[in-house]
Amino acid sequence: MFHIALYEPRIAPNTGNIIRLSANNGCKLHLIEPLGFELEDKQLRRAGLDYHDLANVSIHKNYKQFLNAVDGLRILACTTKGHQVYDKIQFRKGDVLLFGSETSGLPEEIHQSLDPAHKIRIPMQADSRSLNLSNAAAIISYEAWRQLDFEGGK
Repeated sequence: MFHIALYEPRIAPNTGNIIRLSANNGCKLHLIEPLGFELEDKQLRRAGLDYHDLANVSIHKNYKQFLNAVDGLRILACTTKGHQVYDKIQFRKGDVLLFGSETSGLPEEIHQSLDPAHKIRIPMQADSRSLNLSNAAAIISYEAWRQLDFEGGK
């Protein structure tokens, strides 16, 4: 399936929603520290999580450790700075969908390390800043899964 990676997420309810999203669409979730909350946060629990939902989550101490864990996989940065619209890319099994933090996105050094063709975006109105992180993760991960004919789903 696919991987969703959250770079230094800050808002517990967003991460809780994405944990639940990953449990439902079969994605492996990667949380790259530091996090802006504790995993025991009550707002994570409010998202209706249980231990099963957390089974497919890996926590990485930093970006370098994350890169080691996904070595050999294609990383697609999901960013407002992307030039390619998300539905125009051909997703492949095992792709990593990398999202920046809610407050600052991905740092410039990560942007510079990625192939510009691997930076994708969701179209928005010209005067809009960005979508909610969990909404963006849902939109892009479901398009990726759709392209694989919802393999493994029912």
